[in-house]
Amino acid sequence: MKKRLNSSQRNYIIIGLCMILVIMGVGYAAFSSQLKISGTSNIASNFLVKITDIQSKVLNGNASDAEAPTHTDTTATFKTNLVSPGDSMQYDITVINEGDIDAVLNSIQVNTGNNDAILFETYGINEGDALLKGATDVLTVIVRYDSSVTRQPENTESTITVTLDYGQSSGTAVPGGAVTLLGGQSVDVVDSGDGLYADEYEFGRYIYRGQNPNNYITFNGETWRIIAKETDGTYKIIRNDVLPNRAFDEANHRSTENNSYCQNPGYGCGVYAAVEGIFSSPSGSQSGTITEDSSIKIYLNDDYYVNNINETAKEQMTSHSFNIGAVEYLNENGAEADSIEKNIAGEKMYQWTGNVGLANASDILRASTNSLCTSATTSFNDTDACNSNYLLDSGSTSSLSYWVINATSRESGGGSSNAWYGYVDDSYMAVSIFSAYLSTSAPRPVVFLKSDTTLSGSGTKENPFEIIA
Repeated sequence: MKKRLNSSQRNYIIIGLCMILVIMGVGYAAFSSQLKISGTSNIASNFLVKITDIQSKVLNGNASDAEAPTHTDTTATFKTNLVSPGDSMQYDITVINEGDIDAVLNSIQVNTGNNDAILFETYGINEGDALLKGATDVLTVIVRYDSSVTRQPENTESTITVTLDYGQSSGTAVPGGAVTLLGGQSVDVVDSGDGLYADEYEFGRYIYRGQNPNNYITFNGETWRIIAKETDGTYKIIRNDVLPNRAFDEANHRSTENNSYCQNPGYGCGVYAAVEGIFSSPSGSQSGTITEDSSIKIYLNDDYYVNNINETAKEQMTSHSFNIGAVEYLNENGAEADSIEKNIAGEKMYQWTGNVGLANASDILRASTNSLCTSATTSFNDTDACNSNYLLDSGSTSSLSYWVINATSRESGGGSSNAWYGYVDDSYMAVSIFSAYLSTSAPRPVVFLKSDTTLSGSGTKENPFEIIA
């Protein structure tokens, strides 16, 4: 049950106190107007609900930031120039509950100035929404210069004040209507079935899970899938179809002289890219140098990226870090022996930054809605544990086999010439281990889209997300 608290126990958030000044030319035919917007958001908080970020984006026309938006724990400030009718700006203000008590939005009040030429819109946070401990919400404010204006308005000022009145929940709040922004669109965040989830392993990250979530996106003139909206706002996407089979690392591509981590170069090496210093497995059972890139990394970045990704798509991408550390196969199965947390920690031990990579082993594990999918070891030993998983869906083909970016290691030692891969056939659906030199598995490219990407569409196979900016 929710309990409305007295004023000393409430958290008031004032989002956007905007003073708008319109300076017009003489006559509509010579319209050279400049709309100046300044806004301030304030929080008076005593239980750790606070502002953590504000981002602006031009939606239309020649709008621009007069000054870069800034924020503190209790304020968010923005100043904007809108040049002519039809111009618009968007502000995304992130609110976080860093307390140890769930919060609920008791009320939201929106007051706007009396100026017909200036239009305001708010969405993303609604009355009655829960803000669970550790969770975030995003309030979006759009300021628009009415495109139907045909004469100079006499009133040159307007204001907007949005007040969010948060109160502590007397029990555990139940999420209701939770959403996040995906390419400027509000997308529901679910806690069961196919859809977009808050990533339980990385705070502030959102991932798609289930057999067939609505995460289709057109990129490079092809069908891809959105894996995640990352904590930095970028979008991790994977090609829906694999490329032709090739080895992860061709036989004798890297010698032991320069790559002492791998002792059998004839069988390839499972590390995606060169690293500084010593590359080690999570348990320390294996370690050595990796000073040369895998053959699949060279192919994806020197051939595929250059020759098979068009110029428009290259502009939509951003170079990004990929976690290439080893995921360890443990000697014992079960949650007590291995976990997705351990797998992620192993992946994050080493990074490579570049244009094109592969999926992480943990991406595949996290995409499953099967509660039995608890680790890479579990998936290897139980071929049904990680089903209900779009990343382990062979589609119209009889089987699917593709490399992931993480090296394989074993708790007992050995396995450095292997890499993890996702495999599906009539009787097998799992993250498993394969010799890196074999060419019976395929690359399935992964790239990152820029954080300011704007999308249209609904993400279904019939109406995929389209990149419009």
